[in-house]
Amino acid sequence: MLSPKTLASLKNLDLLARTVVDGFMMGVQKSVQKGSGMEFSQYRSYQPGDDLRQLDWKLFARSDRYYIREAETENSITVRFVLDASASMNHEDNGISKIQYARWLSAALAYLAHRQGDAVGLFALRKGDVVSLTPRRDAQHLQRLFYQLENLRPGGTFPGKEEAGRLLMAGSGRELTVLLTDLHESENEITRLAAQMKAHRNEVILFHLMAPNEMNLDYGGHVTLEDWETGQAVEVAADQLRPAYVQALHTHLEATRRRMLENDVAYRLQSTDQPLDDALRAFLRERTSGSGFSG
Repeated sequence: MLSPKTLASLKNLDLLARTVVDGFMMGVQKSVQKGSGMEFSQYRSYQPGDDLRQLDWKLFARSDRYYIREAETENSITVRFVLDASASMNHEDNGISKIQYARWLSAALAYLAHRQGDAVGLFALRKGDVVSLTPRRDAQHLQRLFYQLENLRPGGTFPGKEEAGRLLMAGSGRELTVLLTDLHESENEITRLAAQMKAHRNEVILFHLMAPNEMNLDYGGHVTLEDWETGQAVEVAADQLRPAYVQALHTHLEATRRRMLENDVAYRLQSTDQPLDDALRAFLRERTSGSGFSG
């Protein structure tokens, strides 16, 4: 898969999404032919009681596994992408910001969902300002989604639960909400919103985006760290603080993961130096099975 540094050279989100997803799907199809059981939109594993007339015998001959071919109308869903557009998403490491990575991941997932016949929509949230695109299936709508992502500029703080919640509760039918955020919150407003969305949606996936330098505190000497949203600053001796910081962060992330699982929200920690393939695979697994994941 393409590294984030390579993705940064692809200025067009449409091209980037197609490049990432087409390469990913080639790998998925090869893995299915080898019998690894990776699922994608038009197939699901055979379950006792399924109509044998729906078995794909050609795929069985290649993979030695039983798969049921599903009609697209039976398999399509609505996918809502909810992006944290608060100022902390401007944080970057090695030239890659969290909002830039969120754009790439959202574009690739939206294109993947569109390819599978899903309706896709976009909500970008920051206090007092919301980008909203109602989910639709047509190609022109996908281009509008890419346009909004390309022009998204983070700022301010994340809106309160009531302000954000009113915008996300409409809709019915089979739905999947993908929340992309760095979980920078002051009063658990993002955590509560994820739980609220789960109460109104079939499935919720939360991608927790973090930069490597904030995961490892890989600064040298004395540095001044400033909160993007409050402006508060603190000077630290990074080398001395690092062991305690990494341990405290590990404890915090484990508590976050458990809290999400308790709310039945699928949670994945995603570093901004990672290729997108694992995130696409996790999305596809959640989309087809709804079984959840953690990582």
